[in-house]
Amino acid sequence: MSRVKRGQAKHARHKRILKLAKGYRASYSKLYRVAKQQTVRSQAYAFAHRRKKERRFQKIVDHQDQCRGSYSRHFLQPLHERPEKRRNHRKPQSFGGIGGQRSPSFGTYAEIAKANANAK
Repeated sequence: MSRVKRGQAKHARHKRILKLAKGYRASYSKLYRVAKQQTVRSQAYAFAHRRKKERRFQKIVDHQDQCRGSYSRHFLQPLHERPEKRRNHRKPQSFGGIGGQRSPSFGTYAEIAKANANAK
């Protein structure tokens, strides 16, 4: 029976984890065991914080709605549909400063949304 050697797979696995851990301080980027623990933790934080970022964005939009008396859900909802259903193929990121103070175009979108809401 032939002998099973796993050196290549192990090396590739270690290399992948250490590549993910690049930029971490001290042993977090040098030693495999510690780096693996840290990358797992980091990925968990990244996932949670992406959700948190979306909640913060929604709070800003809701606040703008209260101030202007419009309902942004009517024009944000098409952004979350599949691209083939959308009329214009913009990604949600293209509306970067939609709820910010410096975005004068928000009022325009709000007026269009109000008109569409009244039409339905």
